[in-house]
Amino acid sequence: MEICDQCEEQSKKSHKAKPHGYLIKVDDLRIFKGKKPRGFEEQDYQCQTCKSKFTQSTDKNVLAWTLWRG
Repeated sequence: MEICDQCEEQSKKSHKAKPHGYLIKVDDLRIFKGKKPRGFEEQDYQCQTCKSKFTQSTDKNVLAWTLWRG
């Protein structure tokens, strides 16, 4: 299945960007603790339209929105 336009735009957004309207949370929030301020969180999402999967991370060393292509 092709990726929808909203997911294509989502993959370019920053750490603080909210998920588009058809992205729903899947799985639990993962919290990685470290010495302050090095802790970060990750959350998985899936698009209800095109079934694309994303991981949103607050880690400054990785992409904010990682699109998992299958």
